[in-house]
Amino acid sequence: MLIDLHTHTKPLSWDSFLSPDELIERSKAAALDGICLSEHDFFWKPEDVQELAQRHDFLVLPAIEINTDDGHMLVYGLEQYVYGMHRSHELAHHIEQARGVMVAAHPHRRQMPWYLESERDYHEALARASRNPAYRYCAALEVLNGRSTQRENEFSLRLSELMDMRGTAGSDAHARVDIGRCATYFEREIHDLEELIEELQAGRFRPVDMTAGPAK
Repeated sequence: MLIDLHTHTKPLSWDSFLSPDELIERSKAAALDGICLSEHDFFWKPEDVQELAQRHDFLVLPAIEINTDDGHMLVYGLEQYVYGMHRSHELAHHIEQARGVMVAAHPHRRQMPWYLESERDYHEALARASRNPAYRYCAALEVLNGRSTQRENEFSLRLSELMDMRGTAGSDAHARVDIGRCATYFEREIHDLEELIEELQAGRFRPVDMTAGPAK
């Protein structure tokens, strides 16, 4: 099944132009099977997520995108923000306590140089990125981000290959045009947050680019 692990809605994400209802309806129209609401440093109330899911008869799961000193982290399984989560090792501790999981969002950011003079420079940038201390706590890297360029996503993919880590995909939707560009394909059916976390931890997923046509 296809799940968009990375989306944003207004007003909880200040930079989004999408209402939750519009995001859900357009995600259904894009042939997705579910979405995660991952607002910037803001948690949805579980009962509100459940109400949306029931009203639209669609899989809607709570998540969050947390800004840390080591980059943005998509987190599944937490319910409240605690001061100190901007430090990745402390965030990882809270996630472990909650039996959740973490994925590094758009890992190319702040790590891929804008200008490279040689392939050697590129490999050195990848090597530096691979030493990001947050990645030791991540189940995967987001290698396909719907709002990133092909060049940026290529860096993220090569980083995941270098580190022998699995990759996810998320639209990072902030506007209508972002919805349905990519998603993560899960091998097994997912009905709730616990099952999503289990599948992410087990590695039974792969990124899917949906811009070329229907996913297979």
